[in-house]
Amino acid sequence: MDSGNLAWSVAATALVLFMTPGVAFFYGGLVKAKSVVSMMMLSFGAMGLVGVLWILYGFNMSGISETDGWTFTFSGDPFADFALAGANSDTLVGATFGATFAIITVALISGAIADRAKFGAWMIFAGIWATVVYFPVAAWVWGAGGWIYNLGAAFGVDYSVIDYAGGTAVHINAGAAALALALVLGKRVGFQKGMHKPHNVPLVMLGAAILWFGWFGFNAGAEGTFGLLGTEDQAVGTIVINTLGATAAAIIGWIVVEKVKDGKATSVGAASGAVAGLVAITPACAALTPGWALLLGVITGAVCALSIELKWKLGYDDALDVVGIHLVGGLIGTIYLGFFATGTGLFTGGDATQLIMQVVAALAVLVYSFVVAYVIGFAIEKTIGFRVKNEDEIAGIDTVVHGEEGYALVD
Repeated sequence: MDSGNLAWSVAATALVLFMTPGVAFFYGGLVKAKSVVSMMMLSFGAMGLVGVLWILYGFNMSGISETDGWTFTFSGDPFADFALAGANSDTLVGATFGATFAIITVALISGAIADRAKFGAWMIFAGIWATVVYFPVAAWVWGAGGWIYNLGAAFGVDYSVIDYAGGTAVHINAGAAALALALVLGKRVGFQKGMHKPHNVPLVMLGAAILWFGWFGFNAGAEGTFGLLGTEDQAVGTIVINTLGATAAAIIGWIVVEKVKDGKATSVGAASGAVAGLVAITPACAALTPGWALLLGVITGAVCALSIELKWKLGYDDALDVVGIHLVGGLIGTIYLGFFATGTGLFTGGDATQLIMQVVAALAVLVYSFVVAYVIGFAIEKTIGFRVKNEDEIAGIDTVVHGEEGYALVD
């Protein structure tokens, strides 16, 4: 890696790491004032724990064997040399970049269990889920021997599943786990539409802005760090214009639906629309022309604005709409490529093969993540308990769980 790419890779890594505090702000503003510390600590806890696990063994688990798509290979004793001793700068920067993806994927899940989760139980879940779900799935999708990475060969074509930056490995993965935990922990006390309003809308907007800012590292960072598309400037240009365009269009799609449905376009809706657009363009940023990216954004913003209503109709308490934004948005962005991916989409020069591969990959990750997350969460709930007491939930869990208040007003 030349010095320019190396410098950009370090910068992109910092941008993506900054996204997890962005998630903390976004989620923190959406909960009630007496739960904001707890909510933000779920993200910061993930930063600490998953960062350590990635260095110990997660990076090696994501580098799947080229000869066996189901067996993980380790380059050394992870507890003796931390798996990365003696690696060169390129490898170490690449490993750090990958760590930021693992961290934010785990942090995203926490929004589904806002206001009612024990911090210690969450940390246990985060460590186990990262180990048995995220690390293997990252290997499936991006590892040279991963079965999803090589799905094209199984179909007899010279291309494969498109997931440039994490539609399956990050968003569908996290969204499916979020749905599982929402079912395990059950509904919040007084669960009904309009039960809580965001306690700090500016914090929500700040979090969304940080996410959009960092997402340019999320999407364009892989180009400089791993050289996935070669050295052509056009590849980077496509990625960054699509990251802007799809996100902007998703804001429009969301607030139009809000206006039609509820009579008002809200700032929280605009922020949520931006995040939904970012989710959808993640797998597709390098494989769409800008016009198709704009269409993807509008569709995703509108559909996600409608899909967040499902929890009230179906009765699962996804507190901060991780399912409605990340699972639904990830599915839309991943499957959309089957229709409009440049050169291989059903309507852009290809046939149904790309579409079938995208659906297979999306459903496989969804089912695997949901089932394993449900089993882990259920086991934790039935042993040490995952959910706080009802009276603590009603009072607000910051002081009970962390002994702190988000807003300490003094004379």
